[in-house]
This record gives sequence, C-alpha cells and structure tokens, in this order.
Amino acid sequence: MTSSTTCLQLQPAKGRPEKETRNPGYGGGEYLRSRKRMIAKVTGFCFILPAMLVVLLLLLYPVMSSIFYSFTNKNLIKPAYSFVGFENYAKILTDPVFWAAFWTNIKWTAASLLGQLLVGFTGALALNRIRHAAGVYRTCLIIPWAFPSIVLAFSWKWILNGVSGFLPNFLVQVGLCATPPQFLSSAGLVFPTLVFVNIWFGAPLIMVNILSALQTVPKDQYEAAQLDGASAWQSFIHITVPHIRMVVGLLVVLRTIWVFNSFDIIYLITGGGPANLTQTVPIYAYNLGWGLKQLGRSSAVTVLLLLFLLVVCALYFRLLNKWEKEGE
Repeated sequence: MTSSTTCLQLQPAKGRPEKETRNPGYGGGEYLRSRKRMIAKVTGFCFILPAMLVVLLLLLYPVMSSIFYSFTNKNLIKPAYSFVGFENYAKILTDPVFWAAFWTNIKWTAASLLGQLLVGFTGALALNRIRHAAGVYRTCLIIPWAFPSIVLAFSWKWILNGVSGFLPNFLVQVGLCATPPQFLSSAGLVFPTLVFVNIWFGAPLIMVNILSALQTVPKDQYEAAQLDGASAWQSFIHITVPHIRMVVGLLVVLRTIWVFNSFDIIYLITGGGPANLTQTVPIYAYNLGWGLKQLGRSSAVTVLLLLFLLVVCALYFRLLNKWEKEGE
C-alpha cells in the first residue's frame, strides 16, 4: 500500500503539461551581442568623426567659396562686391590667353604622364628581375620623389641656368655646344626641359606602385606559360598586363589629376614664361587672383578646371569598371 501510494505520488498528473526548460540566458545573450555591435559601430564613427569634419572643412569650404565668388566681381583690393552672373565665365572662355594656357596644360599633362608611365614601368620591370641588393636600387631610384618639390625646382633651376648653370657650361666645355644652351629661356627648349624635370620627379612613384603590383602576380602562371611554349612577350601581354592594369589605371587617374593641377615645378622654375609659353591653367588662375587681384575671375577658372577634371575622371572610371567586369 505504501509503495503503490509513493509511486502514484511520483508520477505526474495526466493531462498536465510539463514545464518547458528554457535557457534563461539565450534571449539576453543575443540582446547583449547586438548591443555590443551597435556600441562598436558608434565608437568607430566617433573616432573618425573629427577627421571627417576636418576633411569636409578643408575641402567643402574652398570649393563652395570658389563657386560662390565665381559669380561675383570680388576683388582682393575692394571689400565690396556684387553678383555678375556668368560674366566671369564668358570673359574667360573668350580669352585667348586662357585657351593657350589650357592647350599648354593638355600637352604638359599628356607628355609628363606618358613619360612617367614609360620610365616607371621600365624601372619596375627591371627591379622585379633583380634578386641581389634590390632594396638599395629601390631606395636610390625613389630619391627624386622623396625630396620637396621646391628643393628640386631650385636645384634644376641652378643646374640649367643659361649663364652660370652647370649643365650648359659643361656642354660647352666638352665641345657639344658652341654657346651655353638656354634651357629655361629658349622657346624651343623650355617646354621639353620642364617635361623632362617632371618625368624625373614623378616616375619613381609609378615605379614603386607598379613594382608592388608585379610582385603579386602568381609565379606558377609564368611557369605554366613556359611549359606551353609561350614567349616572353606573350606572357607579358596575357599574364602580366591583366594582373596589373587596374593598378596602372588608378595611377593614371591620380597622376592625371596631380599633373594637370601641378603648379609648383613650372612656377618655381620659369614662372610660366618666357612669354607665357609654359603658362598652364593653374598659373593663369594664380596670376588673375594674386597678380591682378581679380578673385571672381580666378574662382571661375578653378571651377572650370574642376568640371573638366570631373569629366576626365568619369571617363577613366568608366574604363576601369569595364576592365574590372572583364576580369571577373
């Protein structure tokens, strides 16, 4: 009797549902994890917020102020100014000096960029084959890019000076020239000389970036191509170029913007002369704004320059997107 009663007491009542066992920390753990993710995102945003504000202030304020002043007759001497609409743009687009500077800018950018690509690409291919003391060669070749442009500009100005410069007098002493060549004042020599200086200055940057891209190309692909009987040129076209063309494309975009906006090298060496033969659009804008004090017209020039570069970059990125889709 006692044992049967005990068994009945131990058995659960029929029809009564058993109490579900639930992990008490399951829901709370998921909430804590989502909260931690949210805190991490907010913390990261707070860390980059000061840098974003600085970039916006340094970028947004000059751009907006240039656009605003381009529609005014703002002068650095007179405090008062008024809105003139598109008058500044009309004067600039009908100014033959502007179009001469623009054409010089096109030639300057195309010649400098092509030369930098050829020299930088050749140097990268050569360094990629060097196995001993490669770091020493790389360090020596990067020297032009490591120095400030003002130091390089004045150094070349001293070397190429037609009266006391080292190179003109050296060419006379070795008998290659009867008189010292005027590299910085001759109409036929000044522009090629500046292009040479800019190529010498910018090629190391392209060389280092292309060298880094070359070192990421898988070696087994070259070995497989050799086993299949491919020549060195075929391996270069079908293996090397597809792997590095995105890097080269981005370098072309960045260097186009940089060279087209280049001001320091030309201005420090020739000042845009002689007779405006080396005057580019940035120097033209500088002369309007700080020479003639016409800030309104100078701002209009910078806005036109910005629009032109935006169109060029859009074409570049369209080509890069096409390459990327082909690579996929």
